[in-house]
Formats: sequence, C-alpha cells, structure tokens
Amino acid sequence: MTQVYFDHNATTKVDDAILDVMLPYFRENYGNASSHHTFGLIARKAIDNAREQVARAVGVRPAQVIFTSGGSEANNLFVRGVSDSLKPSALVVSTIEHPCIIRTAQALARKNNEKWQLHYLAVDKEGQIRVDDAAEVLAVKNPTMASVMLANNETGVIQDVASIAGVAKDQGVWIHTDAVQAFGKIPVNFDALGVHAMTLSAHKIYGPKGAAALIIDPRLPLKPLIYGGGHENGLRSGTENVPAIVGFGAACELAMSRLNESKTRTLQLRDRLEQGLLEMGATIFGLHASRLPNTCYFALPDIEGDTLVVRLDKKGFAVASGAACSSATPGKSHVLEAMDVPPILARCAIRVSLGPDNTIEEVDTFLASTRHIAGELRKMSALLNI
Repeated sequence: MTQVYFDHNATTKVDDAILDVMLPYFRENYGNASSHHTFGLIARKAIDNAREQVARAVGVRPAQVIFTSGGSEANNLFVRGVSDSLKPSALVVSTIEHPCIIRTAQALARKNNEKWQLHYLAVDKEGQIRVDDAAEVLAVKNPTMASVMLANNETGVIQDVASIAGVAKDQGVWIHTDAVQAFGKIPVNFDALGVHAMTLSAHKIYGPKGAAALIIDPRLPLKPLIYGGGHENGLRSGTENVPAIVGFGAACELAMSRLNESKTRTLQLRDRLEQGLLEMGATIFGLHASRLPNTCYFALPDIEGDTLVVRLDKKGFAVASGAACSSATPGKSHVLEAMDVPPILARCAIRVSLGPDNTIEEVDTFLASTRHIAGELRKMSALLNI
C-alpha cells in the first residue's frame, strides 16, 4: 500500500535537486569551513553562497543571516540572546506561539525571579491577534521584547505581523517573528514585515533537517547562546553543518521559484478537501481567517483525533492530530485552547497539511476513507452505549 503524505507542516522530504547539491559536501568537499587549506576554502565558499541564497529569499543582506541547527535554536537565540543584552523588563508573546518560544519565555521569567515579566497576546475564535488588542497590551505592559509568529503551524492562520511590528517599533520594542511555517508558502520579506528578527527553517521547504537561520536587524542587541570559536560573526559558535547549510540555500532558491505555482496548487487541493469535510459536518478551525494555502485543521464531532490518525494511517494516509513537536501531549492543543475551542471538540482535531505533489485523487480518496472510518467509529460508539 502506497502511503500518502499529508503532513507537510511537520516536515518535508528533501527534494532530489537539493540532495544532489548536498552530496558532494559529505564526500569530496568534506572540509571544515574554518580551515585555511583548499578543502576548507571550498566549504567556506559554499556557506557564503548559501547565505546569499537565504538572504535573497527574504530581501536582506547576507550578513543578516545567522545559521543555526533548527528553528527552535533560532527562536531561543532571539529570546535568550536579546534578554541577556537588556535590563530585565517585560516580554510579550502570543498565546499560540510555538512551544520553543512560549517555554523559553516562561523559563526566562522563572530564572530571573520574575524580573522579566511575561505577558500574552490573546487571539480571537478564528485564531487571529487583533492589532488594536496588541497595541493596548504593548502600551500597558511596556515590554522591551515581543514575538509574534507569522503563520500558525496548527491552524495555518496568518497574523498581521507588519501592523503589530509597526506598533512595537513605535514603542521601542524589539520585535521577532517565527516565520518557519509561512516561508515557502506565502511571500515573506523581512523589511516589509518590519521586524528586528525572523526565524526560518530548511526542513519545511524540502531542504534538510539540521539547518535554519535567525535573520536579524544589525542593530539588534544579541548575545550568543553558544560560545566557542566565534562562528557566525560570533553569534553561534560550532563547526558548521556544511551539507545542511548548502541544502538550506538551495531549498530557498527552489521555494522562491515554485512559490506561486505551489500556492495555487495547494489552495485548489485544500478547497476540495474542505468542501468534502464541511459536507461531513466537520468544524474547520480558523475557517474565516487568512490562512496558509496548504493547511486545514478540522474536527469531526465525537471522533477522537488520535484514533482517527491511527485509523487513517492504516488506510495509507499520514496526517497529524496537532503539532508534531508537541507529541508529548497528544490530544491537547494550546492553540485551540487559546481560541476558546471546547476541550471535547479540541480532542477531535486533525491537521492536514498539503504539498504541491499531492493530487485531487488523493484528496478524494482521503475524504472517502475519512467518511468510512467515521461511520465505523460512530457505529461502535452506539453499540457500546446500548
């Protein structure tokens, strides 16, 4: 049985063209980029080229790109690296941020005996932050740092980061956005967003795991998390993962070349999927909000999400019951909780995240399988309640 992959927000396969670019840096060109002989110079040139590719993709200069091992490290670098450079004050994050932002912010507040005060930006029932509400929180709490994700990894809901960043900058707040899920699915431009820092990751855009970046405004006060040989302009020491960085750069170029086609394709698939789900009586979270074109987060009432994921997997469909990086707490979503979704409905949540290689036929077969499984589960439930 061929497995259909509908979990592209968790990760993507490495594109063949990107793998081909990476392979020489595992074997022939295996030098350490800090070495001054020919092998090292080849590796350094490859990293420099990749830095230029990442920079072009989001409209910045290469010097603004700081390579890290992943999106979580890049997010930690902003929160912890900036807080180490500032006098303790207040930090604001949204209630739907990735755990690597929320938990890092919480740890910062605990570690400093509440010298750093943590405050949250709430979302409405569609999963969106209202700019007026954000402006009020920023004015009242007077933070020095804030982080608002560009697109949510569970719902796909897109935030008006540019407007929030404008308010934050007017108040002297250092503002960051986690753009990991948005990048490659919608246009992302650092200057247009108006932020001081932004996180990107390779493995969401058909590149390798183990490569990401924090894009920074040169004025951002930032201290490293990892000290050592002074790599990445002194902000992230450690021998560079040359093959992964090369793959990241190539993935950025590929994502930009395919952006419009990918958006159109996945939106067509999502519309077909959601039409079928609504006909089954599904609730689609964030339905009326601006969302990523590939993401559908839904619930079939009375059908537990974890159970449906397992049954669908047996039918050949890989989907998620939430965020892959939150699998330690299956069946519970802090995002849906923030959206005030009733817990009994939140337990039914399923995320489908499509890729441009998926097909209409796969979507139709998925809908048929979901309808069949839901019918079976409801019959079983009815028998147990007799």
